Amino acid sequence: MAFNWRKWNAAVHRDLGYLCFGLTIIYAVSGIAVNHIQGWNPSYTFERERTNIGPFKVKDDVSDQDVIQILARLGEKRPHRSFFQKGPAEVDIFFREGNATAVNLRTGDVVQEMAKPRPLLYPMNFLHLNHPKKTWTWMADVYAVSLAVLAITGLFILKGKKGIRGRGAWLTAAGILIPLLFLFLYI
Repeated sequence: MAFNWRKWNAAVHRDLGYLCFGLTIIYAVSGIAVNHIQGWNPSYTFERERTNIGPFKVKDDVSDQDVIQILARLGEKRPHRSFFQKGPAEVDIFFREGNATAVNLRTGDVVQEMAKPRPLLYPMNFLHLNHPKKTWTWMADVYAVSLAVLAITGLFILKGKKGIRGRGAWLTAAGILIPLLFLFLYI
């Protein structure tokens, strides 16, 4: 009995396709979101809230203790990461989550900017942009190799005029030429 490479090629293509389905959807959705980053933040929404805590008197420069008291007036329980005094009456306070609070010490006006992760896009972008690093890098590499195997095995699924010797050759050539054309136009 002869080795039927087409049968094995189709089986590898089919099973690897099933295995890669979830990550392919994640990378596709995240990729579209990240492609349009110039118009929005695909990972976070930002909300601005204005309040007033009343004037806050400070001797000379704002200290860490002053910032803690300002945050207590705001009812903010999270620890701050850092702060920056922009002028004699203005201080910006930063938090680990990327949120910021701007305080006018003379008037007591406060503007809080809060970044909130987008429900589905944040975790998708987290994986796609390889924020976890470590073991996930290896997983992403395995996925990239799997996509290459899918592309190669896909070339040999069909025989005849619809396969790689017919229409498939023209479509494969177009799939290679399109990115080359854009590289030529943009570089």
